[in-house]
Amino acid sequence: MGKIKQKTKKSAKKRFKVTASGKIMMKHSHRSHQAHCKTTKQKRHLKHDAQLSHALAKRHRYTLGK
Repeated sequence: MGKIKQKTKKSAKKRFKVTASGKIMMKHSHRSHQAHCKTTKQKRHLKHDAQLSHALAKRHRYTLGK
């Protein structure tokens, strides 16, 4: 009997990206709506990806099948 492979959660696959070193990256929230209220500095900082904390990375690594 072969080993059953774990499936990747498709919603997690769309939201998170695993780097070559194993870190899990995500997009910042609050970027798409009501941008006119935010300063240019806020929008510029939200543009870049953020790294998940260690506790959240452990939880989401399972959903990514890693």
